[in-house]
Amino acid sequence: MSFIDLLDVAAELQTFCDDRGWRSCFIGGIAAQRWSQPRVTRDVDFTLLAGFGEERTFVDSLLSRYPSRISDPLPFAIRSRVLLLSSPAGIGIDVSLGALPFEHLVIERASLFEFAPGLKLRICSAEDLMVMKLFAGRAIDIRDAEGIAVRHEKTLDWAYVEEQLGPLAEAKDDPEILRQLARLRGLGGTL
Repeated sequence: MSFIDLLDVAAELQTFCDDRGWRSCFIGGIAAQRWSQPRVTRDVDFTLLAGFGEERTFVDSLLSRYPSRISDPLPFAIRSRVLLLSSPAGIGIDVSLGALPFEHLVIERASLFEFAPGLKLRICSAEDLMVMKLFAGRAIDIRDAEGIAVRHEKTLDWAYVEEQLGPLAEAKDDPEILRQLARLRGLGGTL
């Protein structure tokens, strides 16, 4: 699988959702290609505004087009807020069923980015990707956040990042998240 294959799967998913009038954008590794340092990514991470109580409509429609990677996808998707799909070529697609105010903002602030001639994907903002990466906190996520800080230290809206990340860190009861933000903000381009 090449990165172009991954982008083709992403473009098809975006078209599928756009044709239905669904609001969505790409997050994760594809967004990191735009805002952080290039790295290998093997799946498509996507946020789709599904709201609360309407998830089944979105899940059923997506399952009519893409096979599930697990045996009982609907209960898992409703419980975890993530639908685990696969493209016909076997590329993983993780659809986050967005409903929170932050997820509304992520999609509202997303913009198109042309990865190749004629291949434009709606990508979350650098700030929103920074928030998601610091909240996730895995080693790969921290590296992505560092890449965002290096590439965009002077243009990043640090106040917005802190405003969005603060309540999430509090809800997770993890003060390390805000310490990571302070480290990135303090070091900027010197990482």
